[in-house]
Amino acid sequence: MTSESPAPDAASSEGPLAGVRVLDLTSVVMGPLATQILGDLGADVVTVESRDGDINRTMSRGPVRGLSGVSLNLLRNKRNATIDISHPDGRAALLRIASGCDVLVTNLRPRSLQRAGLEYADVTALNPAVIYCQANGFPSDSAAANAPAFDDVIQAASGIPDLMQLAGLPPALVPMLLADKVCGLVIAYSIIAALFHRERTGQGQRVEVPMIDAMRAFTLVEHGGSAISRPSLGPAGYPRILTPLRSTAATKDGWIALQPHRDEQWNALVRAAGLGGLAGDPRLSSRSLWREPGFGYATLRRVLPTRTTAEWLAFCSEHGIPAAPAASLEDVIESLPVAEHPQAGSYKLIPSPARFSATPTSVRRPAPLAGQHTYEVLAEAGLTEEQIAALEQAGVLRSPGTASSR
Repeated sequence: MTSESPAPDAASSEGPLAGVRVLDLTSVVMGPLATQILGDLGADVVTVESRDGDINRTMSRGPVRGLSGVSLNLLRNKRNATIDISHPDGRAALLRIASGCDVLVTNLRPRSLQRAGLEYADVTALNPAVIYCQANGFPSDSAAANAPAFDDVIQAASGIPDLMQLAGLPPALVPMLLADKVCGLVIAYSIIAALFHRERTGQGQRVEVPMIDAMRAFTLVEHGGSAISRPSLGPAGYPRILTPLRSTAATKDGWIALQPHRDEQWNALVRAAGLGGLAGDPRLSSRSLWREPGFGYATLRRVLPTRTTAEWLAFCSEHGIPAAPAASLEDVIESLPVAEHPQAGSYKLIPSPARFSATPTSVRRPAPLAGQHTYEVLAEAGLTEEQIAALEQAGVLRSPGTASSR
């Protein structure tokens, strides 16, 4: 690592979840993001991948085969084993690992868990105090329990395209893996809550996080609006957010977002732009972006082209107006610290967003290659060298990963 970020140190497990071991049976982004968060917080995360490797390893270009730009951060602070759990000996090995873990998290669908013999009852028979977290697209007691679900599907089912239409746009999806990432956060905090309960009571439990439930709750925080009351007091949707004019606005030399929220701030803005006739206009007040958002945002579009971005930022700082320039994704990436990976070389590290004064988070382990820790993890679970060799001979294991350039 550079001086801007600490070097990974597998021997020092800092963070508020130090001492917690997590068995990660998830794939793609939702589950791996949740376990990345747990790993950043200090947990010892053991990820078991299929022998083919996870999709996130190829979701973007990367410096070496099996480590994409996505996986360099998403798989950090984890150890990796590749085991064919469809093989009876592979399943038995996995259960040996699970018996020594505090948490098992999976996004395998109910039918797959049943077929693999990895349901909650199977794991608690060996580890009664385990926190068993199951995250799927739809509730396990619903007709859609075994339906496949990806981010696009869950965004659509939770009303995102309708929000776009209400905002005067085509019924599009948000251009990011919004559902996967929201659900990853819910998985992480749900597991932490269950661990806290176990710390107080000694009781493990099964936790279920259906993606559709998580995204519905997320979407309706503000957009349930007047429609939440019974009888309904108005249509769903939060008007300030849904006005088509809500966006960044052009300055003389770029783009900026700002949000005046007091009468005097509006008055100062319009006067600075030579539009003093609008000072005191009741449509530009402390509640204007909530009551008449169209007029407020239209006014900002008239005001902001009169000065440069730097001039407006200085003005907003002086008057206490929340403001920021509109950054490009490249700008955001460039702002990150640089880290060094032992196989992949230099990369941009996405820092953990939570800062703890007593139990700081850290990147102790760089993202592993597929199967990099298979033998280590199996040995910790109590398998002998002969037993591990027999698993390899049977084709249950993939040899430890080796890096190769693309």
